Amino acid sequence: MGSEGDEKRIIKKPRFLCLHGFRTSAEILKKQVNKWPQSVIEKLDLVFLDAPFPCQGKSDVEGIFDPPYYEWFQFNKEFTEYTNFDECLQYIENYMIKHGPFDGLLGFSQGAILSTALPNLQEKGVALTKVPKVKFLMIIGGAKFRSPSVGW
Repeated sequence: MGSEGDEKRIIKKPRFLCLHGFRTSAEILKKQVNKWPQSVIEKLDLVFLDAPFPCQGKSDVEGIFDPPYYEWFQFNKEFTEYTNFDECLQYIENYMIKHGPFDGLLGFSQGAILSTALPNLQEKGVALTKVPKVKFLMIIGGAKFRSPSVGW
């Protein structure tokens, strides 16, 4: 029977779905993020997801990090045409439905490109229509989609 001032406030950590880079993996991104200061990591609930497609070529991290390696989608040399993109969006949404809710996305490289586009696609009603709105983004080494159908 304590007073209101004695009650401890429960603070929920923001939950982030973490999307790794092209031809890497969730485990690799987890190793990279775990080098951040502990004071940052302990304030976040980070969930790492492997991309849906096994890598279709040589990974730039071979010899540095062990396989397996994955990619979120494939693209042409100009980065204007994307293959398996819709399947990728559905894969992420299905994961978020099953393992969510998530407050935000953390993306590295190809995962950052995807993470940057997802809130816009969600707002347009094209992706993530069955999950709560993405509130936060952490983008590491990202770029922009060059196709107007995906970008802004």
